[in-house]
Amino acid sequence: MDTPKKVKITDVNVAMAKAEHYCAYQERSQQEIRNKLYDWGLWTEAVENIIIKLIEENYLNEERFAKAYVKGKFNQKSWGRIKIKQGLKFKNVSPVLIKKALLTINASDYMDTLTRIIEKKAGTLPEKDTYKRRYKLQQYALSRGFETDLTAEVLKNSEL
Repeated sequence: MDTPKKVKITDVNVAMAKAEHYCAYQERSQQEIRNKLYDWGLWTEAVENIIIKLIEENYLNEERFAKAYVKGKFNQKSWGRIKIKQGLKFKNVSPVLIKKALLTINASDYMDTLTRIIEKKAGTLPEKDTYKRRYKLQQYALSRGFETDLTAEVLKNSEL
C-alpha cells in the first residue's frame, strides 16, 4: 500500500489562509498550530510569523483554548483536574493559564461528577469483598484524574 504524500505548502499566504480556517474550526493551542505548520513544510520564520498574525487577529488565544479544553474534558469526558492539567501540559500551555482555566470548574459540579462516576462504576463491579471493591473504585477514580483525598471522601460517605 502506498501512503499518500503529504502536501507541502510553500506560499505563506496559502498557509495563513489554511491556518485561519484550522483555527476557526476549533480552539487550538499555539503548539498544535506550530506542529501543523511544520507538517505542511513551512520554515521556522514563516511559522512564527503566521502564529503572531493569528494571535493579532484573535484566531489564536491560549487562554480561550485552555478554558475550552477544561470545559470540554470535564463536561463531556468527566475527567478530573489532574488528568485535565496533564493534557494541558502536553499541549504546552503555561502553568499560569492552566491554573486559571482549572478555576472555571465549579466545586459542587466537580464533586457531583466524581460521585456519579464512582456510583456508575460500582454498579458494574462484581467484587463482593468490601476492601477490594473500594480499592478498585478508588483506582478507577484516580485513573480518571480525580484527587485521592476527594475520592476517599466520596467513598467514605457513600454506601457502595
